[in-house]
Amino acid sequence: PADSSANPSASPSGSAAAPAPGGNPAAADANMPLCPDNSIAVVLYTDKPTYTTGSQPVFTIVVTNAGLSACARDVGKAAQNVIVRTLDGTRTLWTASDCSQINTVNNQVLQPQQQVKDTITWSGTTSNPGCDKPRNPVPAGSYQAIGKLGEKESAPITFNFVAPAQP
Repeated sequence: PADSSANPSASPSGSAAAPAPGGNPAAADANMPLCPDNSIAVVLYTDKPTYTTGSQPVFTIVVTNAGLSACARDVGKAAQNVIVRTLDGTRTLWTASDCSQINTVNNQVLQPQQQVKDTITWSGTTSNPGCDKPRNPVPAGSYQAIGKLGEKESAPITFNFVAPAQP
């Protein structure tokens, strides 16, 4: 059942690699040490390197317990964030947390080297805290994105928007 962690909709009990004493994995979370930021790795990638303007990129965020022992961590939507910035990183254009209505908590026991994956779809428009309008489509160009789980950040990735081909 270790592979069930790759399914972000798996229940916490279905993704624990070993049941707690008494067979209740949820009870183990209370006694399990929390995974500190320095023992997890966060990686972000896109489903493709280039999109046409108006497309909706799909980001995959992968969290790995890079430590030597099992620990618990909230890997739910409430703890995740994706941030899209200008290529030079100086201006934030969109963050997943600005407009997300999904704030689920998903505490999971992560065994050493265990990974949990989830996807976040971006509308391709700008945002700001509170999701105020207007939300403008980003123009053609190159952008960078990072994934976050809590305060732990991934390395930045680069992707592109191009204008649709003219007939």
